[in-house]
Amino acid sequence: MNTLFEHAWILTMDDAFAEYRDGWLLVSGGTIAALGGGEYSGQAEIDERIDCRGGILLPGFVNTHCHASMVPFRTMGDDCPDRLRRFLFPLENEAMTPELVYLGAKYGVAEMLLAGVTTFVDMYYFEDEVARVCRETGMRGYLGETIIGQTTCDSPDAPYGGFALAEEMFARYRGCDLVRPIVAPHGTTTLDGDALRRCHELALRHDALMTLHVSEMDYEMKHFADMGMTPMQFLSSIGAADEHLLAAHCIHLTAEDVALMARQGVRVAHCIGSNTKAGKGVAPVKALRAAGIAVGLGTDGPSSGNTLSMFDQMRLFAVCHKTANHDRSLFPAREIVALATRGGAQALGAQGEFGQLRPGMRADLVLVETGSVNMFPVYNPYSALVYSANASNVEAVMAGGVLRVRDKRLTQIDLPALRAQLLEAMGPFTASAAQYADII
Repeated sequence: MNTLFEHAWILTMDDAFAEYRDGWLLVSGGTIAALGGGEYSGQAEIDERIDCRGGILLPGFVNTHCHASMVPFRTMGDDCPDRLRRFLFPLENEAMTPELVYLGAKYGVAEMLLAGVTTFVDMYYFEDEVARVCRETGMRGYLGETIIGQTTCDSPDAPYGGFALAEEMFARYRGCDLVRPIVAPHGTTTLDGDALRRCHELALRHDALMTLHVSEMDYEMKHFADMGMTPMQFLSSIGAADEHLLAAHCIHLTAEDVALMARQGVRVAHCIGSNTKAGKGVAPVKALRAAGIAVGLGTDGPSSGNTLSMFDQMRLFAVCHKTANHDRSLFPAREIVALATRGGAQALGAQGEFGQLRPGMRADLVLVETGSVNMFPVYNPYSALVYSANASNVEAVMAGGVLRVRDKRLTQIDLPALRAQLLEAMGPFTASAAQYADII
């Protein structure tokens, strides 16, 4: 199957940031075969031509931190302090089921596809159900079963049941392109040191990513300050801060932390939307990038950040970092688009697979139309993506060489039917949530 995108403003996001103002891109099977400017004059037999009508064609977005199945929690307790311990953990234990995880993840994947996301990193419970969604929808997921030092909805009898479930994920999905198992300990204070060492050993054994929440919470920072160190220094002390580590959030890093991370190859998933919504602060991404640390953007879950759109993250990133550093020139729009695409791929160690548009790369791409009222005029396509565009401007999305979104509609997911299924499945969950009505 050969698909030709033509008359597009192509942003390759390659090492030279090459652009084609009126360009074409040829997809053959699941990979990019060729691209260039002007009219296509190649010899390949074209099965489908897509007229982009001057729209912006760029790599699919990479969401480096998410809990997609938490859609049922969206708008619940948004202004509640310490909600993780006050009702999120208890409600998950009481009401999350495999069916709810599956339907929530499928709804979350639908939302991400409609917003141009083609790869995401996920940490949650019953993660095998999220893997099922990836295989059904064509979305690539780096999926980690939550490992935590307490009983959970999918391990109700003993803490740390996630270890066995993670091992099952590695055995079941070894070699699967769409499902990339990872190790996902919850956080630096929700597991003990021995368990975190075991997590790192598991990641080493499978040559996989390990991701967890790091330097995010005030009480986390105090816990380690009382021990005379930072969370990142603690991870380093147990041998867990290396190139396998994708550290999520990293709000309260010190200069010493940044230097340590640069030396040891740690990568970062930066979630500006959820971090600023919770009033936690703005991570020192300027220092991280200056140190050469790979940084990708993440939406966090639909409970923490409410939206699974990377357009929101890009705009918030610009606004918050420029304000925090009192520098309007900091992080030009092109750099922000890079964080959302090639930067995410680099954070996952997959820069040779996706995140750029060049021959041989996977055909994961998004077409953003420029015909809507909010998209005129376009002098700088990067600025248009960061400051003007939103998910409603996504015209088409291709993942793995297959159009998953066409004419702003999902091609393989019946969204109204899915929403009805999810709403019905949420019945017991909503009933359980009623006991927290005074705080949510």
